[in-house]
Amino acid sequence: MAVESTDAGPVDPGRIDTSGSALRVPRSRGALGGLLLLILGVWGALIPFIGPLFSFAFTPDTAWTWTAARGWLEVLPGAVTAVGGLVLLASANRITASLGAWLGVAGGAWFVVGPQLAPVLHVGSIGTPTSTSSGVRALESLAYFYGLGAVILFLAAGALGRLSVRSIRDVKAARRRQAEVARTRAAQERAVRERVLAERGQGDRGVEQNRHAHRHFGLRRGASQDQPAPGEQSDYQAAHSQEQPADASTANPDR
Repeated sequence: MAVESTDAGPVDPGRIDTSGSALRVPRSRGALGGLLLLILGVWGALIPFIGPLFSFAFTPDTAWTWTAARGWLEVLPGAVTAVGGLVLLASANRITASLGAWLGVAGGAWFVVGPQLAPVLHVGSIGTPTSTSSGVRALESLAYFYGLGAVILFLAAGALGRLSVRSIRDVKAARRRQAEVARTRAAQERAVRERVLAERGQGDRGVEQNRHAHRHFGLRRGASQDQPAPGEQSDYQAAHSQEQPADASTANPDR
């Protein structure tokens, strides 16, 4: 781990808390290198097709002309470099970002050695620079192959070096990521608990309402059983009215 210093002096590595995922890196770690690799890869893949439009080309000096040599020696390494730069630019994982950097290394190396291996591999000839000036011819060779490959190798190797070191920024980024995951998980669990409690509360209210309805129905049913039916009530009142005089005469025989 790299040792960082503060205003009070260097930080003791033994006192640094390195907890957190070792695979997490800030996205800014490979952002600049990845962007440059992406631009250079696109340049290397397209320049053989658009260079003739500006009289800056290798033979055949016609724009948008496909040859096997251009495909193997320029389009292929350019595409590999561009993909590596895109992965390095977008990834926050150390292994994935390192893979992007290694793709950049492979593309840059092929730009450098590919023209020399073309006759051996029988993939065609790169042609010759079309300019009549020796300086422009050298610039064309550098811009198409050797200088382009060297710059790509430099950027990709620098990105690999930065990714091989775990700094305090990496630890902080890993902690922030873990804290975000923990907050998200806690929020999800809280939402689940609230939903369960809400469903349980609705169920309890439903049960209580059912109990209240049954109790109310039972009371009404009991009251209806204690009272006689309408027809029976009239008969009962008539019979009772007829029995009252007899009971009264019995109770008072002098009358």
